[in-house]
Amino acid sequence: MTQLLRARRLLTEQGWLDDHQLRIDDGVIRAIEPIPAGVAVRDAELLCPAYIDTHVHGGAGVDVMDEVPGALDALAMHKAREGVGAWLPTTVTAPLPAIHAALARIAARCENGGPGAEVLGSYLEGPYFTPLNKGAHPPELFRELCEEELDALIAVSRQTLRVVALAPEKNQALEAIRHLKSRDVRVMLGHSAATWAQTIAALDAGADGLVHCFNGMTGLHHREPGMVGAGLTDARAWLELIADGHHVHPAAMRLCCQCAGDRTLLITDAMRAAGMPDGRYDICGYDVEMRDGVVRTATGGLAGSTLSLDAAVRNMVTLAQCPPEDAIRMASLHPARMLGVDDRLGSIAIGKRASLIALNSALFVQHVWIHGQALPL
Repeated sequence: MTQLLRARRLLTEQGWLDDHQLRIDDGVIRAIEPIPAGVAVRDAELLCPAYIDTHVHGGAGVDVMDEVPGALDALAMHKAREGVGAWLPTTVTAPLPAIHAALARIAARCENGGPGAEVLGSYLEGPYFTPLNKGAHPPELFRELCEEELDALIAVSRQTLRVVALAPEKNQALEAIRHLKSRDVRVMLGHSAATWAQTIAALDAGADGLVHCFNGMTGLHHREPGMVGAGLTDARAWLELIADGHHVHPAAMRLCCQCAGDRTLLITDAMRAAGMPDGRYDICGYDVEMRDGVVRTATGGLAGSTLSLDAAVRNMVTLAQCPPEDAIRMASLHPARMLGVDDRLGSIAIGKRASLIALNSALFVQHVWIHGQALPL
């Protein structure tokens, strides 16, 4: 059965189209065409591709590491309400059996499906980091890189492991990067004290970019550009960005736009407190406290975020003076390209899945469709 969605403005990879409609069959976009004359009804003010959040630890009171049945379903519905059509549940540094168990649960959710945003696979953040820029990750659980151990993680994930984050200065890091890339796993660099030269060497080995750029890494200095300098200036690097105004100053957000606007990936890095009231929570086994929406450890360090991806898009427009269409692509087309799923997701195009969002003029989510199916918000 054919479904029509009509919009006052519709965002394609080429730009905005005024007064166009989508013709959808079996959850796939079959045509993009002008709305016939005389048809006044519009389903959306702005019709855009659904967002893709590639780095999510939790929200709505649950965490990806939780063994509670239904945790991933609850989190998938929470993500859908912020306009996310697809996402990567992200693990944290923990004992290896706990990581294996989380990857197995994510694999089962990938295979079986469920309500809310589509799970595209898993993102392994830790335990292959170094202590200096550890963030909330417990350094006593950091591990050395080993190809056999990485292969075991991929096997436990039933080949649904999509991204591995690691520190590029670790022993065997370059060999691990090459090995992971040979297994079709993306590699992001972070929680690290790497120099500019070490970061470039990792990109030369095939690494894909930086974990939450500016956070958990060596900063930009005029005599040692560090990881940030390497990421901003190397056209091969995708840059994750937590655009909440707390993790990264608005001026640094603008710098990211100006230097790497076509390589920026908006992420939330959200933890279980996202969408919840202020109070005490936990991450990586540590107690943390959320005040005014900002989560910190006992020593005052930031511990994940409570950002929603739709708010990240709005922040890029209001705080970084980014054009709305560019900010939307940072949360949709860019992550799809990084993951290699842009043949079916990330933009509105004939032949792609009808994972879509309706936004109002202020870029707030009004409706969500995943594979053509409307979701209750």
